[in-house]
Amino acid sequence: MQKLLIYQSMWAMERRRPDGHEWPLDEQLQMIRDAGFDGCGVRFIDRAFVTQVTSFLRAHGMTWQAQCYPKTVDDLRTTLDMVAEFGADHVNLQPDVRPYSLEECIPYIEGWRRLAADAKVPVHIETHRDRMTTDLFFTLRLLDCFPDLRLTGDLSHYLVGREFWYPVSDENHALMHRILDNCWGFHGRVASREQIQVQISFPTMQHWVALFMQWWEYGIRSWRRRAPKDATFTFLCELGPKEYAITGADGYELSDRWAESLMMKDMIRALWDRIAAEEG
Repeated sequence: MQKLLIYQSMWAMERRRPDGHEWPLDEQLQMIRDAGFDGCGVRFIDRAFVTQVTSFLRAHGMTWQAQCYPKTVDDLRTTLDMVAEFGADHVNLQPDVRPYSLEECIPYIEGWRRLAADAKVPVHIETHRDRMTTDLFFTLRLLDCFPDLRLTGDLSHYLVGREFWYPVSDENHALMHRILDNCWGFHGRVASREQIQVQISFPTMQHWVALFMQWWEYGIRSWRRRAPKDATFTFLCELGPKEYAITGADGYELSDRWAESLMMKDMIRALWDRIAAEEG
């Protein structure tokens, strides 16, 4: 049976408040566990951090995705070696290169896919600004070249990057559907056409929330048709700290981002359950 795993981003647990108060790492992990998340998105960079986080998650029957930011093909080897040691549901790869042409991208994609196949570890390429996938149209050209490329869809970057007018046109929906038809997981954040992250608890932002829920529903339904019957879909709640989060003049955020992460988790779980009940 296909299943959903909802993760919380460890980056999103950073507070960056003017008073400097941060939750200790153990407290962060306990909050995530007690809130009912299935696991975490973990940056596989600092070995001590990875050891502490994955040890806690494993001890409590939770899982994680390994996040990496390679600048070369061989950079992925380090992450895959750590995954061999610590495990991971999959690797989320932000391609930290900015080729000008499609042809320059091909050796990177082919190299990363070869390493992933050799390691027998699923690797998903994230859609993200200031990365190889920074632009919607450029990423669609990548899909023309690699039709089976597995993406992690962080759709907020494309809404902001293209400044889609609201309501979104059928033409732009169709472009986003092409991305969604290659997504094997999502990083969850709601954007407006000019802000990368809006407060999902604010009444004034509900039309943007509805838009993203519409895209996520399309993507989940698409994935359920494409994926094996025993496959796992991951949704990472990734409401980031400032400068992603909007702050007032005093430097404090305008909403409770942790509470909004819990809202997002419940919204996505309810969406998945509704789709699963409808499709049987």
